[in-house]
Amino acid sequence: MNYQYIQLEHQESVSYLTLNRPEVHNAFDDRMIAELLHALDSIDEHPTCRVMVLRAVGKNFSAGADLNWMRSMAEKDFDENLADAGELSALMERLDTLSKPTIALVQGAAFGGAVGLTACCDIAIAHNQASFCLSEVKIGLIPAVISPYVMRAMGTRQARRYMLTAERFGASVAHDTGLVHTVADDLESALQPLLTALIDNSPAAVTAAKRLALDIDQQPLNEATRRTTIERIAAIRVSAEGQEGLQAFLEKRTPAWKKG
Repeated sequence: MNYQYIQLEHQESVSYLTLNRPEVHNAFDDRMIAELLHALDSIDEHPTCRVMVLRAVGKNFSAGADLNWMRSMAEKDFDENLADAGELSALMERLDTLSKPTIALVQGAAFGGAVGLTACCDIAIAHNQASFCLSEVKIGLIPAVISPYVMRAMGTRQARRYMLTAERFGASVAHDTGLVHTVADDLESALQPLLTALIDNSPAAVTAAKRLALDIDQQPLNEATRRTTIERIAAIRVSAEGQEGLQAFLEKRTPAWKKG
């Protein structure tokens, strides 16, 4: 696919996925959603990618849905709107479950669906002047597709407030409510230690740990959950990287995945 609205760049162990429509504040439409889905598939399959960074060109991370796209929705029937919403849902699910760890770098405004993108990344860093808004109810809509991810990140109590009021809130509130992990005045400087930490870890273990977190989230602490955790740790212990990591630790040497 020839990308029109995004950029994808692989640099050694890191893939950079960049929203690139600064003239409309990186608002997304069906074309951008299709490009992002294609790019995420490419990242998942890339042989050397260990981490994906989601970022944006320009003053703002993303203004949410493109005005022309929203205008077209008003002219579509229920089934056509189902299809449109299904593509956005597919994007959120794909980003959320990507096998690589993901980091969002958020500057300026992140409105509507952009809050969903932030919540779907494993780690989110916001510039100290960034602002967020679940703005849908202002125009008679609801943040339905992104709501599971936003509520998981912020907690139900906080998410309900901002979903109902459509208040604009700053980076400090986003941090306090759990939407972002770090607030910084220099996004790149805040990014680097995280990249180092992630790349130093076992690739297979990082993938397995992310899958575990997704599968265990909000599950009851019952026999089935216990069995899942028992089986997962047993499987990783006997895996090639699990064996290498344990031996390296016991022998006080650097594990093979950190060499070169």
